[in-house]
Amino acid sequence: MPTPAASPRFPRLAVALAAVLALGLTVTGCGGTARTAGTPAHAPAAPDRVEPLSPAPSPALPVTVPSADGASVTVASADRIIPLTGSLNEIVQTLGLGDRVVARDITATFEQAAKLPVVTRAHDVSAESVLSLRPTLVIAETTTGPAEAIQQIRDAGIPLLVVAPAKSLADVPKRIEAVAAALGVKDAGAQLNQRTTERIDAARKAIPASATGSGKKPRVAFLYLRGTASVYLLGGADSGAGSLLEAAGAVDAGKESGLAKDFTPITSEALAAAAPDAILVMTKGLDSVGGVDGLVKIPGVAQTPAGMDRRVVTVDDGVLLNYGPRTDQVLTSLVAQLYGKAA
Repeated sequence: MPTPAASPRFPRLAVALAAVLALGLTVTGCGGTARTAGTPAHAPAAPDRVEPLSPAPSPALPVTVPSADGASVTVASADRIIPLTGSLNEIVQTLGLGDRVVARDITATFEQAAKLPVVTRAHDVSAESVLSLRPTLVIAETTTGPAEAIQQIRDAGIPLLVVAPAKSLADVPKRIEAVAAALGVKDAGAQLNQRTTERIDAARKAIPASATGSGKKPRVAFLYLRGTASVYLLGGADSGAGSLLEAAGAVDAGKESGLAKDFTPITSEALAAAAPDAILVMTKGLDSVGGVDGLVKIPGVAQTPAGMDRRVVTVDDGVLLNYGPRTDQVLTSLVAQLYGKAA
């Protein structure tokens, strides 16, 4: 299971992990998975697949588009596309051009991409593997690396578009628009943006009035856990989860407690200051510490309101921070788990 350093979906986590490993964090979690009456029922797991637009659009090429790294990229063919992150792969596939994608990043695990050859493992792009597949367009993020591999691909004459990474809901339409423009399917991009916006709006309508008005909003702490690597992090203002939690009518407890950076090692003091009513974790992260039983054994967790009530909200690793065409599903899951029948 990838750690942040092996997961391009979480560039801020990669930096935070390096700091944590330098500290030699040694907290461990163990135990079996269990639910009690205080734990909200998790929303049923949806199939891990994307929903492409239909009919598939026909690219109108060539086009010249700006790249987030300042370059100008001319795309003459979209016949063989390689997105270098899972979230970018998701956008291309959802635009209806999945049959043109010839490789994937290790985090693109959804059904339509799962069998494609892996050419990227986060900040470990294999330029040789990419070039061997003869791509006509490569799409990366500003955090994709190493820089030498990116330059090698460009030096080979392959158009390479760099897209800014996603940090909030506001980034969803920008990323879809940028990818669609490079693929010569602007109209499909507009259609997908409209569909995505409508679905996100619908998901937010399920939030109970108590969380949208002046009532008490649930405080939710985002924890990044990898028990097998002794990685235990508390999300702060720049973790990427704040926008989702706020959209779900909740308060980002880490941010609210004054954690200004992305992630910080979990301590009893930090958790006490955050005082979360619920804890948000990725599914694999929760599994890595032995489920809820293991989670509450991490120092400080059991003493929080969330730990005492065993209120744990889980979302699949593959979609939580993607900020893309499936973000409505993330919000729907968050709302269902946070509010239950009240939603």
